[in-house]
Amino acid sequence: MSKKVVIIGGVAGGASVAARVRRLDEGADITMFERGEHVSFSNCALPFFLSRTVKAGEDLVLMNPSKFLKQYNIKAKTKHEVLKINPEQKTVLVKDLDSGKEFGESYDVLVLSPGARPVLPRSIKGIDKPHVFAIRNVTDIRALDDYIGEHNAEYITVVGAGFIGIEAAENLHHAGKKVTVVEKLNQVLPVFDYDIVQILHKEMYDKGINLILGNGLSEITDTEVILENGTKIKSDVVICSIGVAAETELAKDCGIEIGETGAIKVNHNYETSIKDIYAVGDAIEVTHRITRKKTRLTLAGPAQKQARAAADAIYGKKSANRGVIGSSVIRCFDFNAASTGLNEKQCTAAGIDYDYAYIIPADKVSIMPDARPLFFKLLFARPSGEILGAQAIGKGNADKRIDVIAAMIGMGATVEDLKEAELCYSPVYGTAKDAVNHAALVASNILDGTFRQVCVSDVRSLVESGACIIDVREKREFEAGHIKNARNIPLSELRERMDEIPSDKPVYVHCRSGQRSYNAVCALQGAGKTNVYNVSGSFLGLCEYEYFADKVLSREPIVTAYNFK
Repeated sequence: MSKKVVIIGGVAGGASVAARVRRLDEGADITMFERGEHVSFSNCALPFFLSRTVKAGEDLVLMNPSKFLKQYNIKAKTKHEVLKINPEQKTVLVKDLDSGKEFGESYDVLVLSPGARPVLPRSIKGIDKPHVFAIRNVTDIRALDDYIGEHNAEYITVVGAGFIGIEAAENLHHAGKKVTVVEKLNQVLPVFDYDIVQILHKEMYDKGINLILGNGLSEITDTEVILENGTKIKSDVVICSIGVAAETELAKDCGIEIGETGAIKVNHNYETSIKDIYAVGDAIEVTHRITRKKTRLTLAGPAQKQARAAADAIYGKKSANRGVIGSSVIRCFDFNAASTGLNEKQCTAAGIDYDYAYIIPADKVSIMPDARPLFFKLLFARPSGEILGAQAIGKGNADKRIDVIAAMIGMGATVEDLKEAELCYSPVYGTAKDAVNHAALVASNILDGTFRQVCVSDVRSLVESGACIIDVREKREFEAGHIKNARNIPLSELRERMDEIPSDKPVYVHCRSGQRSYNAVCALQGAGKTNVYNVSGSFLGLCEYEYFADKVLSREPIVTAYNFK
């Protein structure tokens, strides 16, 4: 028997449920209620309208109610807000926001896809001022863009450096605005580890973004924002991108169970605690595949998968709900940054014994004119070698490498499996030993105890303590810029100069990006030196790590000159 399906909310979750239900049941009576102006639009593309990368606001709208009705026989009612759910009667109370009229709608199955709302802390004085905006939908981005144009706004402050905040800042910069980004944490994009995200800090600084980290918003006036430390920043417009909170009011009011994360609790079929009511998208609680802990994930890809699985469950079709790992990518000016799985902070919080391989290979064969360094970090469990996560930042296809890791995590793979992964190769696309294979080989060596490593974040303290640091680059490379107090013994001369390497204290070896220093470590260990460490990331990684903080803190560099090539 065909069902009457009512869906609250559209976009990635609700609209995908509606489309899947229609494919499964041509006779179904399907109605979507959306309180906003648009039922299907590209959330993730919203910031790109500010620079006109997306030419018009209409281009953000993917489907309108007329198309839903004509192409799919789905009734999509915009500017209709569901006020109440009555599970016993299987009805919802709906308000037409244009006319103000309220009416009841019955259902056989109800699907909640209310999404998440931007967090606007009321404790911040001035948060309600007319030049303060959040970005959630097409109406929001148009209102922001209109205000900027009508008031000839030049100075714009973005509060919060997550995905939307970074993309808004970049696009406003492209539009010729003077942009400040304020972030309470000590880094942007917390899905990345502190060591590798410094590359993005440098990129934003170099592009002219006023990036303020470790400082929160205290007050908004008509012309300024005032930070917690008293700093005042000229601001014609303020964009709040502090975070989002799950829209759970309707669910709570009708007695649906809320999970430990504050989002809607669902079972493996995305059914809530009340029979025949399902929930998908940003408002639900999900299980992290690796930690097995409850979490929230506000991404369109998982929402669409949840939507299909929920629709299948409504019609008795089984789905495999194996949890989420959180794969994401962002462009930050000239760099692409992607991540999947766990980072170091998450591994520590989950009590996982882990290690990592940090490498900087070329993203293509080095003789190709557009070959660029790829900063790649692979996290793995000890002693099993199970792949836990990865992060990649570069001017090439960082997402391609992270997609490989995401697939491997999905199969429960180890670094040994990744070593053998057979991937496409052409000099114009990659290298015969791709970055992911390379990282797996390094990870395997770390697990086997082939060598020991220290990370770039440790180098400053090593320099300050007078540690023995050996630079195995050639003399001309060394003279172009090197770690202060480092000694230059090129790899080509190392075997003839072994007696210059001390045996009575730790020795830290580095090169440009890691390959030569690894070979130097092997040579030294082969000669009986047991006190040798490889500097993970080497000189290139160190320069990227140190640069931003050196500049904004006006601190003394630990290198004689930076080198980013």
